[in-house]
Amino acid sequence: MTTVSLIGAPTDVGASVLGASMGPDALRIAGIARALLDLGLQVQDSGNLHGPGNPQAAPQDGFRHLQEVAHWNRTVFEATAAALARGELPLMMGGDHCLAIGSISAVAAHCRARGQRLKVLWFDAHADANTPETSPSGNIHGMPVACLLGHGPHALSQLAGSAALAAGEIALIGVRSVDAVEKRFVAEHGIEVYDMRTIDERGMRAVMQAALAGVDEGTHLHVSFDMDAMDPSVAPGVGTDVRGGLTYRETQLCMEMLADSGRLGSADLVELNPALDVRNQTAELAVDLLESLFGKSTLMRVR
Repeated sequence: MTTVSLIGAPTDVGASVLGASMGPDALRIAGIARALLDLGLQVQDSGNLHGPGNPQAAPQDGFRHLQEVAHWNRTVFEATAAALARGELPLMMGGDHCLAIGSISAVAAHCRARGQRLKVLWFDAHADANTPETSPSGNIHGMPVACLLGHGPHALSQLAGSAALAAGEIALIGVRSVDAVEKRFVAEHGIEVYDMRTIDERGMRAVMQAALAGVDEGTHLHVSFDMDAMDPSVAPGVGTDVRGGLTYRETQLCMEMLADSGRLGSADLVELNPALDVRNQTAELAVDLLESLFGKSTLMRVR
C-alpha cells in the first residue's frame, strides 16, 4: 500500500506576494489527508517544516532573500529525501514554487542512486526560467527551472551534487506569461514546452500523450503543480494570476492521465495563496485535483 508523506513548507520567501505561507494549512483544512485516506492510501503527516521568516527585503546581487530561500530548500530537500528513503511518496505542500528546487533536487539524487530515469512535468503559467542576471524582480520563485538546470547560485543549483535536471527531463505545461529572456533560455536549452496555444490547437489529451511519451516502468514521474497554471476564474487564490489558463476539465484530464500512467513517484502543490482566495475554494479545488492525481476516477471508468 502506498504511503503518501505530506511535507508542509509554509513560506513565501521566494514569492512576490505574501500569503503562500498559509497554503499547507489551507490544504489540511480542505481535507487533503482524509481525501487520500478515502482512496485507500496511507498518509504520513508530520506537520510543517520550519525555517526563517520572510524579511521582505530589497534584492541584493539579483536575488531577494537568497539566504532564506536556500535554508528552506535544504530543509525541503532533506524531508523529501527522507520520505523517498522510507519508500514513501512525498507530496510537498507549498509555499511558493522556489521550494521545488529542494524537492526535485532530492528526487533527482534519489533517481541517480537507483538508476531510474526522471521526468518532471511542470504545470505553471510562467516558465520560471529567469536568472539573477535576467530577473526583473529578483524573486526566486521565478528562477527554479533555471536553478534545477544548473543556472543559479551554488546553494540552489547544486543541492543534488550537480545540476538536478537535464533539459530533456522537464516539460513545461500551461505556460502563457514568459519574459523575452526566458523565451531565449527555453529555446537555447531545448526545453520541452506545451504552452496554452499548443493546448488550444492540439487539445489536452494529445498534449499529455506527448508529455508522457517514453514514461515507462523505469521512469520516476514527478509532478510540480503551480495553482496559477489554472485560469484565475477557476483558481482565484494565487499570487501571480494570468488570464487564459487551464480549465477545470482540462486539468482534471491531466490528473487522470497522470494517474493512469502508474508512474507517479512524487509531487509538489504550490503557490496556493489563501489570503487571496474566496472561502478556501482554491484549496478545495487543489484537493479535488490531487484526488484525481492519486487515482480517483469517475463511476463508470474502471482502471
